[in-house]
Amino acid sequence: MKTLLILACVLGLAPSAFAAGSGATGWAPAVLPQSVQRDLPSHHTGRSYRIFVSKPSAPAPATGYPVIYVLDGNAQFPLLALQARAQEKRAAVTGQAPTLVVGIGYPIDGLNDEQARAEDYTPPAADLSDTGDEQARRQGGADRFLAFVEDELKPLIERSYPVDRQRQTLFGHSYGGLFTLHTLFTRPQAFQTYLAISPSIWWNHRQILDEQRAFAQRLADRPQPLRLFLGVGALEQPSPLDAGGNDPRRQRLDSRRMVDNVRELAATLAPLERAGLRSQLRIFPDEGHGTTALVASGRALGFAAGQPE
Repeated sequence: MKTLLILACVLGLAPSAFAAGSGATGWAPAVLPQSVQRDLPSHHTGRSYRIFVSKPSAPAPATGYPVIYVLDGNAQFPLLALQARAQEKRAAVTGQAPTLVVGIGYPIDGLNDEQARAEDYTPPAADLSDTGDEQARRQGGADRFLAFVEDELKPLIERSYPVDRQRQTLFGHSYGGLFTLHTLFTRPQAFQTYLAISPSIWWNHRQILDEQRAFAQRLADRPQPLRLFLGVGALEQPSPLDAGGNDPRRQRLDSRRMVDNVRELAATLAPLERAGLRSQLRIFPDEGHGTTALVASGRALGFAAGQPE
């Protein structure tokens, strides 16, 4: 509930959203301006996705709109959409082109479909018996989900809006951050800019690092311009000095090493700048796993536009 209240307050929807649920009369559902949605079935994954789009009011540049694709769209899209509108109003000052925001979510009323995203956002593996996720019924569907994005979603967006194919960004948090890294490491040409926030590097014994090593070799052989933003909250990994080491939640956080994993990945990727990968690391002080997504999303559009962090 705390996360819901934070999100609602940030979006300015708290009074109407919560009063409507209390049975008060005279309230109508809140509507996000300049935004539309539809459900899109996928032949690749066998499930449907709720697609949210926020289109700028300004005409598209000659090359088309830059696009940012946002995973966990039910939760993450509203904030990015409102930020895109605010940036558009300040375009004369920032010089930033209006951005098309596309949220990829699920046809649910809540913020996340935990079972669906656990399957869609985790990479394939020969052995999924000990991934560290004890709740997910199915995992390892990231390649099918990426095929949906590339073969079904992107063509739909490009038929509907003028899009700059050379300015496309992927934004993901947690398992979405893991999927963002998987896409960068296995299909780097899919996007030009990647934002991996609190990525679940711990998943399946840090399998993603094997993909990173293969990617580093390919990029060294065939350089290409790519940009990566890595973000994590300082509170996502407890300090060794903190009390409560026997608490099960504390033990889980210790074992996942969220901050250390991101730091180590950033250090490993830094030498790839000469091959075209410009990466940045940001550790957000006083932020935990949930709030890091909110804070990092505030920087997503600027980073996608090439503004210095």
